[in-house]
Amino acid sequence: MTGTQEAARRPALGIDIGGTKVAGGVVAPDGAVLATARRATPGASVQETEDAIAAVVEELAAGPGRDAVGVGVGAAGWFDRTGDRVLFSPHLAWRNSSLRRDLAARFGRPLWVGNDADAAAWAEYRYGAARGADLALMVTLGTGIGGGIVLGGRLQRGSHGVAGEWGHMRVVPDGRLCACGNRGCWEQYASGTALAHTAREVARSSPAAAAVLLERVDGDPDRLTGEHVARAAADGDPLARGLLAEMGEWLGQGIADLAAVLDPEVVVIGGGVSVLGETVLGPARERLERALPGRGFRPGPRVVVAELGAQAGLVGAADLVRTAVAESGVDPSA
Repeated sequence: MTGTQEAARRPALGIDIGGTKVAGGVVAPDGAVLATARRATPGASVQETEDAIAAVVEELAAGPGRDAVGVGVGAAGWFDRTGDRVLFSPHLAWRNSSLRRDLAARFGRPLWVGNDADAAAWAEYRYGAARGADLALMVTLGTGIGGGIVLGGRLQRGSHGVAGEWGHMRVVPDGRLCACGNRGCWEQYASGTALAHTAREVARSSPAAAAVLLERVDGDPDRLTGEHVARAAADGDPLARGLLAEMGEWLGQGIADLAAVLDPEVVVIGGGVSVLGETVLGPARERLERALPGRGFRPGPRVVVAELGAQAGLVGAADLVRTAVAESGVDPSA
């Protein structure tokens, strides 16, 4: 059996590192997750974060992942083109950090390291809502906005490795300050953090209008989160539903801007905020139709919800290391 054939039939370990948790899974070649493990992310410490990653890998490798072909790691950060270094992570401690070298020394297995949204984009292309698309974009909505590009069956990381960071497109000149250091970034208006920020602003300026929301936090607007808004909207609160619709409109405007540059076939919406479904995507599609350049004379992209949910990042990371081993032709059992 060749190395490519051997890699194709074995599971891989996928690790997804976010601002609050390190989630891992043993992923079969068909994308099925056979086992999972997780640890909290000690985001203020590079060493402790890497220790948490290693703990998840060790737990999985001691069970169903003992025969894994390699380890794929997707992390919330900007990587160089090779994946060797994390250049910057807005919500974690990495700053020009040698994550690949550090992990390779610990694992002794084939390794893929890269951006978590890239990994999620690959998972949706291989197994989810973007299957078969010639050009698919991923937009992940959570604490911020991330993204990934799959073109012609290949993950596109850009000349310097940082393609797909749509969350930092400037949509409001001199707008809200972003963790990246700029003002007016898209993720300051169309993310979970943005939803909470807007809710707090409204609650402070118009407490009567926000009475239903304030009841959920004992009258303290500073405690409002995006989850509070989502639950109030589900219960029928008009203000909360309006805030979600406003976020959806910002989402649609950003997608129209992406469509003007890249002309994707499909835009997949993932991340924690995507669970809100049509409450956000309905207004997003309406805004996209109004804002798409050349509207009425050209097709726009399909906008769909991700199919793999919270496991997309680890599934994609696992498949990317399996793909890398298969393409190298190296026998993973050697």
